[in-house]
Amino acid sequence: MKTAFEKHGAALLSRGVAYALRRRRSSLLLLSLLIAGSYAHAQETYPVNGIADPKDGCFAFTHATIVKDAQTTLSNATLVIRDGKVVDAGPAAAIPKDAVVVDCKGKYIYPSFVDIFTTYGQAETRRGSGSWNAPPQFLSNTKGAYGWNQAIKSEVNAAALFSTDESKAASLREAGFGTVLTQQADGVARGTAAVVTLAAAKENKVMIRERAAAGYSFDKGTSTQNYPNSAMGYIALLRQTYLDAQWYKSQPAREGVNLSLQAFNANQQLPQIFEVKDKWDALRADKIGDEFGVQYIIKAGGNEYQRIAEMAATKATFILPLSFPGAIDVEDPADARFVSLAEMKHWELAPSQPGAFEKANIPFCITAADLKDAKTFMGNLRKAIEYGLSEQKALEALTRTPATTLKIYDKVGSLEAGKMANFLITSGPLFQENTVLFQNWVQGNRYIVKQDGWNDIRGIYTITLTPGNSVTVEVKGSVTDPSLSVLAKDTVPGKIDVNGKLVTLSLSMAKNSKKTVRLSGLIGVNSWSGTGVDTAGAVVRWEAAFSRAATVKADSAKKPAPPALGPIYFPFSGYGWDKLPQQQDILIKNATVWTNEKEGKLENTDVLIRAGKIAQIGKSIAAGNARVIDGTGKHLSAGIIDEHSHIAISNGVNESSQAVTAEVRIGDVLNPDDVNIYRQLSGGVTASHLLHGSANPIGGQSQLIKLRWGQSAEDLKVTNWDPFIKFALGENVKQSNWGDRNTVRFPQTRMGVEQVYVDAFTRARDYEKQGPGKRRDLELDALVEILNAKRFITCHSYVQSEINMLMHVADSFHFRVNTFTHILEGYKVADKMKAHGAGAGTFADWWAYKMEVQDAIPYNAAIMHKVGVVTAINSDDAEMARRLNQEAAKVVKYGGVSEEDALKMVTLNPAKLLHVDNRVGSIKAGKDADLVLWSDHPLSIYAKAEKTIVDGIVEFDRDNDLQLRKRIADERTRLTQKLLGEKKKGTPTQKAAFTREEMYHCEDLQGGHQEGLGL
Repeated sequence: MKTAFEKHGAALLSRGVAYALRRRRSSLLLLSLLIAGSYAHAQETYPVNGIADPKDGCFAFTHATIVKDAQTTLSNATLVIRDGKVVDAGPAAAIPKDAVVVDCKGKYIYPSFVDIFTTYGQAETRRGSGSWNAPPQFLSNTKGAYGWNQAIKSEVNAAALFSTDESKAASLREAGFGTVLTQQADGVARGTAAVVTLAAAKENKVMIRERAAAGYSFDKGTSTQNYPNSAMGYIALLRQTYLDAQWYKSQPAREGVNLSLQAFNANQQLPQIFEVKDKWDALRADKIGDEFGVQYIIKAGGNEYQRIAEMAATKATFILPLSFPGAIDVEDPADARFVSLAEMKHWELAPSQPGAFEKANIPFCITAADLKDAKTFMGNLRKAIEYGLSEQKALEALTRTPATTLKIYDKVGSLEAGKMANFLITSGPLFQENTVLFQNWVQGNRYIVKQDGWNDIRGIYTITLTPGNSVTVEVKGSVTDPSLSVLAKDTVPGKIDVNGKLVTLSLSMAKNSKKTVRLSGLIGVNSWSGTGVDTAGAVVRWEAAFSRAATVKADSAKKPAPPALGPIYFPFSGYGWDKLPQQQDILIKNATVWTNEKEGKLENTDVLIRAGKIAQIGKSIAAGNARVIDGTGKHLSAGIIDEHSHIAISNGVNESSQAVTAEVRIGDVLNPDDVNIYRQLSGGVTASHLLHGSANPIGGQSQLIKLRWGQSAEDLKVTNWDPFIKFALGENVKQSNWGDRNTVRFPQTRMGVEQVYVDAFTRARDYEKQGPGKRRDLELDALVEILNAKRFITCHSYVQSEINMLMHVADSFHFRVNTFTHILEGYKVADKMKAHGAGAGTFADWWAYKMEVQDAIPYNAAIMHKVGVVTAINSDDAEMARRLNQEAAKVVKYGGVSEEDALKMVTLNPAKLLHVDNRVGSIKAGKDADLVLWSDHPLSIYAKAEKTIVDGIVEFDRDNDLQLRKRIADERTRLTQKLLGEKKKGTPTQKAAFTREEMYHCEDLQGGHQEGLGL
């Protein structure tokens, strides 16, 4: 089988260029071609079918500008390679006598690139969804002594699955790559990856390291198993796998043989690469790494520049893709309105990501991953350079950094003696717009990327026609696109076309002359020759003698300034901050203050805030240096606390795959970019209790957050609070409305629900009694915390019989149900709830939206309150949360509850239910300054939250909101014009499409806005 080089050599010969190939330089190139081809096929352990003819290849590339690495450039230097390895590189490098000499005058030599995130040579994996009507799959169906979950594929070895693919290798070589890390991108734990070169040789010859890294992701890939089916489930599975692997290592006899855990432990010695989809996933991955002492290498999603400070804090090396979003077609205003400002800004700012990482001194590699076509790689890289990435750092991110990260810098990544002969030959500086990549040498084998332009034919020539006259011509332009001019009294443009060694010319002898000579021939070293015809059709012979080199003007144009870019907002939303606001000392003067304390409602009163706390309440308080806000005619209340919310959650509110999922945590999947945080601040909400959904009897752990708009996920969390967990009763957990295929998961009846609780707490009690060496179980850890009053229950509930049942189970196991939420039949069991010590979070007047709420009444909250149950009004809905003050007012209407007690149902009472009433929920000196300044009576439908303050920071200001709306309009106009300009230039565009927000309710099974179970 012929190599590409042998085929190319035969093609040249068949095209009649034997004359030129007799020249010294061309003969040497052909010789190198033949030797390289023989070397590529040399084998040691493989049998030879024919006559063995091994050859050693030695080459010397002279007169080149050699870029040994990103810091070292050598002028007029020589690169010597032998047997696929670098022998020497430098101005004084000795040329061996047996070397094939390749003159590279005017050319540049660089190390070939290294890509450490590819699936090159791996079979395509297809996500396994199974039949649409197939029943749930609870256990792995993988044959063999492997782990219980198919998403853990740590036993997969990419080296064993690898097969060379010349078509894909060629596309990567043309982008400048010579070495890649290949892995099977499938599963939460993906097994090992191998380092291979892109040479056209057998697998054993191109493999540099068979176990070079281990891979991870938040995606179960081809697994058809139900668990996990949410982002928090992926995280819990990975955390549990780390714990199981540690336990297996210390107690192997208890588990028997588990090949998945064996491999997981063995893989921990390798570099750990974690693929994420966005900036928040990057931080989630890093948090897991911190928990288990692992420093991940993070393959980024593309928007990490939006939180560059947090990325730097991870101390991780990143792998940055260059798959920038395409321009959006916004020419039609009807389409343009569907495009969010965040999408527009991301289109503009995404190419600045590599430059932002460089500026922040975050180590990173660059990958061609995620590109639909590797041919766009170099163009996107140049765009990144245009947007702020330095050329030196670009080269470093493609050579030394990836090689060092994978611990293979002794083999590739620079042009030093002993390393593989993987290098590029270009026409000029690599990252310049018109630079041509001629050849990519991999393991000492030459791969031609572009042939035209290898010989720079630009210069002054004298063309002699026989019969005829002589004429002087100038060839200029670029090396791959030359142009021709006749240098006579007037310069006359001509035409030239070069194809390898073949050249065709068309030229006029004088300006405006109709006499044109058409010539064709061969390009030699210093002269050209051939035949042609004149205007009359007479045959002429011609020769072109080289006179002198053309004066090629250096590009005197200044490097264009980086494009003007809009600011990054925190969060990345139209309503985000240019800079995060800081705490202020604030004095609110002369307001009606609803204290929620024994002082009640205070007229014409001042409240002073210092260092995020309420410092003083009274009249005529001195402001000092505090900012003064006039509260005359306005009302000041404690911030609203939503005891039951599902905002700011990413990729699933339910881990619905199992009946008990106490191991999953809402706190792992917070989404600080959710605009509902801002919207609810505009309604006076300052804190939200984010709950797992109601798909299973024992759901996941909840998270209390403060609405600190613009902060990171960790900074949203309320610290040092009693942790909670979500339980559920009723139709949802027994899967009444899940469809015919979901009749397998236990429980299917209300009786079964009770047994799930009894079984879970029996297991937890037994687990707690186990001695040293027990397997740590994250699910049972949470249940043991409940038994020990260290974690508290919020339970989705409707029907009195089930409410009684759960209180009975709790009494049997000596724990307490902290809160029954929804509880629309709470009025029937209020006395029992009080005796048990349970509180209530309910709707004001929802009923009749499914069978188990037929007995709901609008007097429910008032009845429970009057019996003495701590009662709150909550939302379970992103829209309702914006008007919880009005929902509380309904309790006044229906139940005759006092206005102050009604306001407490959305402020102090939820604080009590969440065990944070010592910090929030009322206006009292020493408490957190979480306050709302209302334009009117806070229970009025006319009341607007003019200012919402969290920890002494004005997070929402209605006047500022008006300015933000103008800023959004101006920014949209600017970006719309920029996008229209891209379309006008001919840039490919993508159709504008509406992107729906993630907005969850209790019953959503997979994603927001999908059909759920019914409220």
